[in-house]
Amino acid sequence: MRVVAIYPGTFDPPTKGHADIIERASKLFDNVIVAVGKNSNKAPLLTVDERLQALSSISSPYDNVTVESFDGLLVEYAKSKGAKSIVRGLRAVADFDYEFQIAMVNRKLEPEVDSVFLMTSWEYSFLSSSVVREIALLKGDVSTMVPDQVLTILEGAVARRLKG
Repeated sequence: MRVVAIYPGTFDPPTKGHADIIERASKLFDNVIVAVGKNSNKAPLLTVDERLQALSSISSPYDNVTVESFDGLLVEYAKSKGAKSIVRGLRAVADFDYEFQIAMVNRKLEPEVDSVFLMTSWEYSFLSSSVVREIALLKGDVSTMVPDQVLTILEGAVARRLKG
């Protein structure tokens, strides 16, 4: 039986921390689906298509990783894909508090789907999409914070936002 895991997020933008979790999850599970959530409560910088393109590029070295978007409840999406695990990256204690709460709600909604937490690699422990987005919008250098494949997409999105 193949073990399928979902690595969900908004990934706006994908960071080197996300790339690290994708690589490590690919070694733990038979199949990993990187799932871009369409969150209507957020005003993303990157379009869903840009995030899918960036994540597909990051994931291309791993034969067992696919990238998709989804809408609705994560556990329903996981169930529809036959996934038994939801992968989440943790940077600090504050992340754990939030992720623990979400994991318990997900378990209540779908007891067959478990959450698996991967600690971020030390060098990425300070990274978050919101910090990278803020720096990029203020015209700061984020080249060491995002994979090369993401930088061009991010620069285009920033230029679009600053024009409009």
